[in-house]
Amino acid sequence: MKPLAEMNFLIVDDIDNMRRSIRAMLKLINYGRRYYEAANGREAWKLLEEGEFTPDFIISDYNMPQMSGTELLAQIRASKKFRDIPFLMITAEANMEVVAEAAEHDVDAYMTKPFVTASLEQKINELLEKANNPDPVTVHLQNLRELREKGDIDGAIVEAKLAIKANNISSRPYRELGRLYLKKGDLDNGLTCFQKATEINRLDVVSYHYLGQIYHRMGQTDKAINNFAKAMEISPRHYDRAINFADLLIKQKKIKEAEKVLKLVLRNNADNIEIKETVADSCYQNGLYDLAAKAFREIIKQDPERSYLNKKLGIALHRKGENNEATQVMEKIADKVGDDQELFLALAKSYFEMKIPIRADKWATKVIRIDPTNQEAREILNNCF
Repeated sequence: MKPLAEMNFLIVDDIDNMRRSIRAMLKLINYGRRYYEAANGREAWKLLEEGEFTPDFIISDYNMPQMSGTELLAQIRASKKFRDIPFLMITAEANMEVVAEAAEHDVDAYMTKPFVTASLEQKINELLEKANNPDPVTVHLQNLRELREKGDIDGAIVEAKLAIKANNISSRPYRELGRLYLKKGDLDNGLTCFQKATEINRLDVVSYHYLGQIYHRMGQTDKAINNFAKAMEISPRHYDRAINFADLLIKQKKIKEAEKVLKLVLRNNADNIEIKETVADSCYQNGLYDLAAKAFREIIKQDPERSYLNKKLGIALHRKGENNEATQVMEKIADKVGDDQELFLALAKSYFEMKIPIRADKWATKVIRIDPTNQEAREILNNCF
C-alpha cells in the first residue's frame, strides 16, 4: 500500500463545509497527495466509474440525498475493482440502523460527528494497519470470497468454518457460511447458521432477512414474517425486501399474511412518504384497497402537493364500497385530469351503486365519448332509467 502522504483520498459529504474541514484535517497531518470530493454517493460513484483516478481511501458521510453512504458502500463492495478500498463512514449518530447497515455492507469503520483531527488520524491509521496486516478471520473470508467466485462452494465452506474457528464470536463468518449452504440448497444448515449469527449479533439485519426467506420456503409463514419484522425494526430502509416478500405472498393467495407484512412496512416508515407511496401502490395493484386507501389518505395529508394520488384514493375507496367518499374525492379532480376514462368509469360505477342515476349517466356518457365500445359504461347507461 502507498505511503500515507502519497495516497488519493475521496471525500463524500453533502455539506460543503464538512468536505473542506476533512480535507483541511488531512492536509494538517500530511495525509494524502490528492483529494477528490463528491456531494453524494451518486456523484462519488460517477467519479469512480469515469476512471480518471482510483482512491486509496474513502471517507463518506452516512446520510446524503440521492445516494446514501451505505448505498455507495454497497456498490463499491460489489465491484471487483473497488471493493478492497478502505471505507470510513461518518455519521451524526451511531444508532442501531447505522450500525446494522454499515455492518451489512462490510464498512471498515465509522466515527461520529463532531470529531477532531487526532481522532481522524487514529481511525485512518487503525484501518490501514488492519488492511496491511489482516487478522486470520479476514484472511479466511477473503479466501472464501475467491473460492466462491470460482464456483468452489465446498472449498469456500471450509474457509468459512476456519474463520469461525479463528473467531466464533463474530456473526459474519456464520452469515457467510449460511449463504454458502443456501447455494447448495441446504436449508437446514443454512437456518442453523443464520440463527447463530443473530444470537451473536442482534443487529445482523441480513441474517434476519435470510431467516425470513428460509422459513417462507419451509412453509412457516408466521416465522418468516416475524424475521422480516425484526429486520425492519433494526433498519427500516430494508422495506424493499419486505415488499417483495409481500408480493410473493399475494401470488400465493396469502392475502392476510401479505397485508400484515405491508402494515409492518408502513408502521416502521411512518415519516417516509416515498416508502408509503410505494406500499400504497403495491396495495392498490394487488387489491388491498383498505390499506391502500389509508396510506393514500395519509400521504396526501402529509404532502398536499401529491394531489395526483387522489385518483387512486378515489378508485380504491370505490372498490372497497365507500362510494360516498369516493365520489367526493374523484369529483374534485375530474375537471383537472382531461379525458381520464378510468376515473370517469369509476365515478359512473360509484353513482350507479349509490342509486343516483343522473350522475351515473353523466359519467358513463363521458366514457362512451372516449371509447364507444366500453361495455361497462353501456350497461350503466342501459340501466340508469
